[in-house]
Amino acid sequence: MASSIYFCDSKGKSLLSRDYKGDIPTSAIEKFPFLLVEAEEDQANATPIIQFNGINYLYIQHDNLYLLALTKSNNNVAQIFLFLHKIINVLTDYFKELEEESIRDNFVIIYELLDEMMDFGYPQITEIKMLKEYITQKSYQLERRSKKNQALGPPSAITNAVSWRSEGIMYTKNEAFLDVVESVNMLINPQGKVLRSEILGKIKVKSHLSGMPDLRLGLNDKIINAENNKGVEMEDVKFHQCVRLSKFENEKIITFIPPDGEFELMSYRLATSLKPLIFVDCKIEKHDKSRVVINTRIKAQIKKKSTANNVEILIPIPEDADTPKFKYSHGSVKWLPEKSLVVWKLKQFQGGKEYSMYAELGLPSVTIEDPQFQLKRPIQAKFQIPYFTTSGIQVRYLKINEPKLQYQSYPWVRYITQSGDDYTIRLK
Repeated sequence: MASSIYFCDSKGKSLLSRDYKGDIPTSAIEKFPFLLVEAEEDQANATPIIQFNGINYLYIQHDNLYLLALTKSNNNVAQIFLFLHKIINVLTDYFKELEEESIRDNFVIIYELLDEMMDFGYPQITEIKMLKEYITQKSYQLERRSKKNQALGPPSAITNAVSWRSEGIMYTKNEAFLDVVESVNMLINPQGKVLRSEILGKIKVKSHLSGMPDLRLGLNDKIINAENNKGVEMEDVKFHQCVRLSKFENEKIITFIPPDGEFELMSYRLATSLKPLIFVDCKIEKHDKSRVVINTRIKAQIKKKSTANNVEILIPIPEDADTPKFKYSHGSVKWLPEKSLVVWKLKQFQGGKEYSMYAELGLPSVTIEDPQFQLKRPIQAKFQIPYFTTSGIQVRYLKINEPKLQYQSYPWVRYITQSGDDYTIRLK
């Protein structure tokens, strides 16, 4: 696969490299800055693959760095790019910020990680949890656990089909926890009409199971049979590497041997028409060089038996507003001058309920014609609704089988719907 891996700065000059095959001369990297300039100039035909003198340059960009793979023979290009992105994920997890300085400060541990992640140009261990069991970092120095004291380690064979899980894991109480978390993004006009909506879903797993358990997860027909017009169509579905994709494609059943601890089993997106879960009706009266009056009404448009928790309504105000006065029926209201916001908080908001809030703020200098007064920022709503999914997805069963140990297991399932990063209501 890859003959060598290079980390380069923003100009394409090498910072650190690892040669796996020795079939490409080190002078080849000296051509990369010039090839990069030519590629940037030829925007019409620019690709992340450059061929020069029989050598393939495959690269990705991360902030001010280029991560580059060199190869001579024909290869699985998608696999090489996937590996480069995996390197970015691993190093970001180790160093928090991956940039030129962190590359220079941590070159020892990077070499160790590159040696564990690839052997003679072929990917080996790429699972972060497995790497952290074998390689640890402290004050920019590498520490290796001694084999005598190492409770868990990489599989005996690096090419093990279950490379994401160690052997010999034992728990006194075997449990598995599933969280189905759906984040709702929505754009609502002042009249309450939804202009855009989507659901970003994740199924998260926390596995405290002994041995090498085999799990079978069954979901309801709401999602799985969408192609037969019996449900909602999933888009951008992504699975953890532990999931047997052929089993899912053929039988619509999710089977897997889980990594130990927490991981994201699956993510998906649903572009579907929704009604507002939390609707905000906000009227703003503007008085020239005097004051601004805000009348806000919120309604929980969810089932009466459901409750939204930790609700926050963020209302934008002019930058120089001052001397706030508030009246409200429930919750608490705060003025955040550094963010030019009024924030209305409710710990619990039961379905079907409706509350109101009145705010008056002084405007010592701003006129109605001033751009500050033309509030273009939308209102943002934040909330969490437990025991509820917007899409209707449900876990029908989670079967756990460990053929050698044959223990009893206790699966737990929790559902949460929450506001996404873009749940907004336009002002009039």
